[in-house]
Amino acid sequence: MTRKTAHATRDQGYRLRRMRDSAFAGAAPAHPGGEAPLKDAVIDLGWGRLIFAHTFEEPAAIVDAMREETPDRRDIAFYVRDPHVLLAKAPQELFLDPSHSYRLDLATWRAASGRARGFFIRRLCSRADAEAVNAIYGARGMVQVAPEFFWTSRDSRTITVFVAEDEATGEILGAVTGVDHARAFDDPARGSSLWCLAVHPQAARPRVGEALVRRLASHFKARGAAFLDLSVMHDNEGAIALYEKLGFRRVPAFAIKRRNRINERLFTGPDPAEGLNPYARIIVDEARRRGIHVEVTDAEGGFFALTHGGRTVRCREALSEFTSGVAMSICDDKSVTRRIVSAAGVRVPEQIEACDEAALAGFLARHGEVVVKPARGEQGRAVSVGLSDADEVARAVAAAHEVCDRVLVEECVRGEDLRLIVIDGKVVAAAIRRPARIIGDGRATARALIEAQSRRRSAATGGESEIPLDAETERTLAAAGYGLDDVLPEGVETPVRRTANLHTGGTIHDVTAETHPALIRAAITAARAIDIPVTGIDLMVTSPREPDYAFIEANERPGLANHEPQPTAERFVDLLFPLSRARAAAPSTPGARATTADH
Repeated sequence: MTRKTAHATRDQGYRLRRMRDSAFAGAAPAHPGGEAPLKDAVIDLGWGRLIFAHTFEEPAAIVDAMREETPDRRDIAFYVRDPHVLLAKAPQELFLDPSHSYRLDLATWRAASGRARGFFIRRLCSRADAEAVNAIYGARGMVQVAPEFFWTSRDSRTITVFVAEDEATGEILGAVTGVDHARAFDDPARGSSLWCLAVHPQAARPRVGEALVRRLASHFKARGAAFLDLSVMHDNEGAIALYEKLGFRRVPAFAIKRRNRINERLFTGPDPAEGLNPYARIIVDEARRRGIHVEVTDAEGGFFALTHGGRTVRCREALSEFTSGVAMSICDDKSVTRRIVSAAGVRVPEQIEACDEAALAGFLARHGEVVVKPARGEQGRAVSVGLSDADEVARAVAAAHEVCDRVLVEECVRGEDLRLIVIDGKVVAAAIRRPARIIGDGRATARALIEAQSRRRSAATGGESEIPLDAETERTLAAAGYGLDDVLPEGVETPVRRTANLHTGGTIHDVTAETHPALIRAAITAARAIDIPVTGIDLMVTSPREPDYAFIEANERPGLANHEPQPTAERFVDLLFPLSRARAAAPSTPGARATTADH
């Protein structure tokens, strides 16, 4: 029998039969006196195809359908009646997806009163929306979808994509996709399903995901759908908690997937790189993709060894044996770094060591505002920015002394914090880093908003980014006129840190394509002066599109994962093993190599 495909664009030209009344269907029921649903139903969702397994009569036909999966896509057979029987047909090709299925009974569900604060939910309606949603997928490690697919499907009655838009900035904060089963395959059970719920990991607004799910549920309830189903990874505790809060309940529905590269971590058993932080993990994943042997020597510290062609290179995240001890020493001491790059012609801010009170007072009087930081240190520890009061400077110097016995005081250069990743003498990525901020809702205290934002940042970065509740946070809030226990008015936005370090809750925004050539030259010049093969060069700039800058520091172990989807890990592995490029997979859809299981 020829399989009929219910495509996302089938609304144009493909006749849909009217849905018939029926009972609950986790599988296709009999329909006395009426037509059965469409046979062998499949719908393309861009990241892969959704195969409605309960519309297939024979398991062999489901296997045939799954074998049509295209490269860098991930097809899912959902509502599999007898997964053990299906797996027996192709045990080397298929596996049982370790996800739970949840259902929301729309007949009894009631939409919550009130509306989201600071953002609104609407349909995807432009190419810019499609590109923004794809960027969110990339940031969340999901299989990306060609923006053209979203655009050509915008009028589909089968697929609905809702986006959350920030009222103040117009930024797309998140998205969710819904499938109308009645239009997909004349589902007599009048079902619908939720896929690809994704919120940008740097979204400052709370409850975006919840609002998207509520909007989709309201949409399908208004259409007359009986239920809304979804599939979620069994260990995604945060998502499961949200769904259960909204009234979803577990149902015995199963999903089957193919054993492909995208799904590899779901069927290969214990991960040899389990426990690595995101900065080590991105490199290890790229190495394994090329067939390079990986040995994790200390997961907690991010140490691993890569072996290819009879040669082994030991690494700690983006720091490898290729970086010399001399280069590390230069980066380790910020005053030495400044002198080295200044001698190479890179513009640096004025700086003194905090060892003479009179000189310090004169420096503060001359510049008005200063930065205090330990001569050695990382992750923004004990760095204070924008100090203008002598007592503040003294306290900051004392705090920095707890990190390093030498403390530097530097002129405060106002602007945006630009991080450029230089690998093998080339700028691979550039991004503006912005300090952590909160947005008031008229109800929560600043402390509660900070704690909530910190939890979201920690969850999005594997625990790598959190906002400290320390003196620097209090001082930053005080400068805006608030204390930790004050309630911020609705819509009021304020920074809670002066530094843009990602480990203290900062966010990062890619500007690779728009960075001024003068800034790129400065970064390359600084890297060459230090003689370091991989580094993160920090510049303070008026704008990434303008040539003005001041060098801040160089990092010998930059976080490559912060710059996805720019090919930082690819270029790093190219540097270590140039001949492995030929073994890498052919170019594919950007970002498709990284996935989550919660499509």
